[in-house]
Amino acid sequence: QVQLVESGGGLVQPGGSLKLSCEVSGSIFSSYVMGWYRQAPGKQRELVAGITNGGRTNYADSVKGRFTISRDNAKNTVYLQMNSLKPEDTAIYYCNIRQFVGIKDYDYWGQGSQVTVSS
Repeated sequence: QVQLVESGGGLVQPGGSLKLSCEVSGSIFSSYVMGWYRQAPGKQRELVAGITNGGRTNYADSVKGRFTISRDNAKNTVYLQMNSLKPEDTAIYYCNIRQFVGIKDYDYWGQGSQVTVSS
């Protein structure tokens, strides 16, 4: 079983910064992708940023140049540094790990962190 515990959400003014953390525990296999997703009211959940076990990253166009995903393998933690935040970044942010075992993949989710960007 895999557990993800998020921290770091909150209220910030436009132009401000926040850093989300996601600590992963349990059985982590060698092949996986980790990511941050977000879901705003009335909208579908969308991928914000992802990082592979090899360290390759990808970002949604809407956050490129403002958000950075990173990880600390020693702490089994993945981070999302969010700078130059905009009101449209307001959403619940979810940490995810997708593990690949043979031809199957398994998704695990964090509990969600509210990020509100407002003056």
